[in-house]
Amino acid sequence: MKTEKEKMQGGDLYDPGDPELCADRASAQRFLRTYNGTIVGEDDIRRPLLMEHFGAIGDRVAIRAPFYVDYGYNIFIEDDVFMNYGCVLLDVCEIKIGARTQIGPGVQIYTADHPREAHERRAGIEFGKPISIGKNVWIGGNAIILPGVSIGDNAIIGAGSVVTRDVPAETNVAGNPARVIR
Repeated sequence: MKTEKEKMQGGDLYDPGDPELCADRASAQRFLRTYNGTIVGEDDIRRPLLMEHFGAIGDRVAIRAPFYVDYGYNIFIEDDVFMNYGCVLLDVCEIKIGARTQIGPGVQIYTADHPREAHERRAGIEFGKPISIGKNVWIGGNAIILPGVSIGDNAIIGAGSVVTRDVPAETNVAGNPARVIR
């Protein structure tokens, strides 16, 4: 029998009101309260916090405060990633961000999703789908990446885009929904 956390991380329907998950979100909120109270240059405070709460954190990662997560432990970031102010990462499933990726302000990355059937939504259950962002990707400000999307290496996501499907490597996408423009 799977725990609710195992169901959540596996992309199955799960109960977000599970006590373990509630405790994990509270822990993440305490982490965010501390991290978001720091300023640029306080790497001696920031890096240990990220190492403790993220699944993995590479070298020379810069995450501007404030930013927001559900759990943190489902986020895996490679080297030399930059994330600007105000980003939201809903990490009920894994979020993988490749090396040298640059993420603009206000970007939202959602692995969390909800059932399409009304009776399941009323029951309060939800699910998620992992997101994978390749290496050397540039995501413009206020873009939204939806559950289950994979973005290939060297892709560019235009500012304000809503990415609803996979983005091939070496392409530029923009719009709502995002479409290949080059």
